[in-house]
Amino acid sequence: MLGLRRLKVDAIWLELLPGTEDVLADQSKIRNFQSQLRAHGLAGRYCLLYQKPATDTHDLDSLQCIGISKRELLERLGGPNVLLNLAYSIHPPLLLRFERRIFCDLDPSEIFYWMTKMEVGQSYHHEFWTIGLNVHGDDCQLPTPVVAAVPAAQTTRLPPQELAWKTFYPLVDTKFFRPQSRPRSPKFTTVGQWYWGGAVEVAGEFPDLSKRFAFERYLNLPARVPEARFELAMNIAAEDPERERLRRLGWQIIDPHRVAHTPRAYRRYLASALAEFTAIKGVDVGWRTGWVSDRAAAFLALGRPVITEDTGAQRYLPAENGFCLIRSAAEAEAAVREVLHDWSRLSKQARQCAVEVFDSVKNLRRILDF
Repeated sequence: MLGLRRLKVDAIWLELLPGTEDVLADQSKIRNFQSQLRAHGLAGRYCLLYQKPATDTHDLDSLQCIGISKRELLERLGGPNVLLNLAYSIHPPLLLRFERRIFCDLDPSEIFYWMTKMEVGQSYHHEFWTIGLNVHGDDCQLPTPVVAAVPAAQTTRLPPQELAWKTFYPLVDTKFFRPQSRPRSPKFTTVGQWYWGGAVEVAGEFPDLSKRFAFERYLNLPARVPEARFELAMNIAAEDPERERLRRLGWQIIDPHRVAHTPRAYRRYLASALAEFTAIKGVDVGWRTGWVSDRAAAFLALGRPVITEDTGAQRYLPAENGFCLIRSAAEAEAAVREVLHDWSRLSKQARQCAVEVFDSVKNLRRILDF
């Protein structure tokens, strides 16, 4: 939204909130949503669609509009309009009222896989963009979704055809995420979900996609590099024995809900680190999807290098990019030591890469064809 504002596009944030039986909890979510948008100058730039009871059919008659009125939303739908669909939560018939519908994939391994199994909205979009930068690479092993496309009439489907994917980089607003000076603490951290069930089938099995599994080979890093500090903002319950296991190995565990509960808190937490260190779910590495996280883009914009596993994205980045791409514990140790001893150079590369490659305005121009 901040990038669209920089482009002077008359955009609104469209969000769906399915109602629950807990009215007070619903109201709390609505107030929090409004508060966050107000904090970023977007008080009049949203339409929250509240549906109770929640169903998979989304007709405006059954939706309450919070923010801009239903009349204003209808006026927008009556003129030239574009839907940048990042959540795929809006369903027909409302979805079909948008003139140009752009599907923006933020998780290629899971989205591509589930597109081969079920309808996630692919039949009702005109364009398909993915942050799987290597989707057209010879070594990319992503499944190939096909879709029964809907022509302009939006009623009769055509024979199945492969989706024509275009690629974009994860977006970061480089005006909101500005470079910060070197922190005092030699902290390496990341923010994420420690547990994550297998949701993608590979060779007849559903591999573990959790950070817990991905991090296993790197858990001795604190012993390898004792002069660095390693922290994880992961949702691990206080009574979970995993927390004590990680602590014994030298990792600090921070509650992500405390350090990332608002965009500003999230930015402040990322800036408190020297660099990001993270592992990636194995399917993105194995399938060579070219996936890069928007979290990494935010670290880069703050002038923080990123140590992470290579998914095949390296060839789509500048030679000097602020990334240290790894494949083993030994390479991870070398990367951490490089950041400790050459942070200024890597920090400048990180910021420059964010501005040149990941900036939201540059990517939105490409997607919207400005």
